[in-house]
Amino acid sequence: MRIPRSGLLIVALLTACTGDGGSSDSGRRSSGGGADLTGAGATFPYPLYSKWASAYMGATGQRINYQSLGSGAGVNQISEGTVDFGASDGPMTDEELAKARHGAIVHIPTILGAVVVTYNLPGVTRTLRMTPDVVADIFLGTISRWNDPRMAANNPGVALPDTNILVVHRSDGSGTTFVFSDYLTAVSPAWASGPGRGKALSWPTGLGGRGNEGVAAQVQQTHGALGYVELAYSTQNRLPAAEIRNSSGNFIAPTINSITAAAAGVADTLPADTDYRISIVNPPGPDAYPISSFTWILAYQQQRNAEKGRKLVDFLRWAVTDGQQYAADLHYAPLPPKIATGVLRKLDSIVIGGS
Repeated sequence: MRIPRSGLLIVALLTACTGDGGSSDSGRRSSGGGADLTGAGATFPYPLYSKWASAYMGATGQRINYQSLGSGAGVNQISEGTVDFGASDGPMTDEELAKARHGAIVHIPTILGAVVVTYNLPGVTRTLRMTPDVVADIFLGTISRWNDPRMAANNPGVALPDTNILVVHRSDGSGTTFVFSDYLTAVSPAWASGPGRGKALSWPTGLGGRGNEGVAAQVQQTHGALGYVELAYSTQNRLPAAEIRNSSGNFIAPTINSITAAAAGVADTLPADTDYRISIVNPPGPDAYPISSFTWILAYQQQRNAEKGRKLVDFLRWAVTDGQQYAADLHYAPLPPKIATGVLRKLDSIVIGGS
């Protein structure tokens, strides 16, 4: 089943909305058509959050309305207090945290995922291999033909066409873009000194698509196109995902095991007071997929509305425990046990109704 292009999750016939915008208290809204909790943000985890909302309603009767609008929108809406929780694939910066209207925001890692380089190249049946410099130079516009000598050197025996590469990137503020550009910044000096790292970039080349849904649709519809999306979107739209050479020199496909390998050892290195705003791109390890990342739910440390606060914390506890069982079927890697334990402690720090 393909992911709906609308990117909008509606549970139990809820109507979509973005909040009434008239309250300064994130816990006093009636938006969401009767939803117990409203959230908005990253498209990266949307397939999993959709499944979670359905399963959680079945288990508890609690209704969740989550809008897949992009990480930039998630950060903006939680900062303004127009949703109960935001979602982002890129951690908020210190500057963004300082602008939050209702106090401190906590980052709750929910799952691990991968950003993949996907493409539409009819006639090429073998999965393409790409080195970090090739990936960076395609998105810089330096490599513009499919049969470029460096592309051909990575794929001996593959008949690459002498046609243009049509680059597709995100047009909206995006945590997927943050993860991808975080990786390119780590592996390419030219990228680091050019577009750099961020949720929204000034792209040197290519066409924009809104959300992971929009990029996947552009690639799927256009011969010769190449873009970046979260793994679930390439898999469910039956698009190939390139094998990327990692820091150990191995070409690695994005899989649950290779995503998990990217996070291996992170739990042992995190300080007890970590805020979980961490990057795991281009990690060491022979089996690690190099464009892997956590994704986060964003919530206020001080939940002023006790009822909403309890519902949110209960849902997040379920997500990082029982909810993890749904990850693998949707091509996400569950949180390592040590990190899940730490996240539960982080949830204990959320203040609900002043206590």
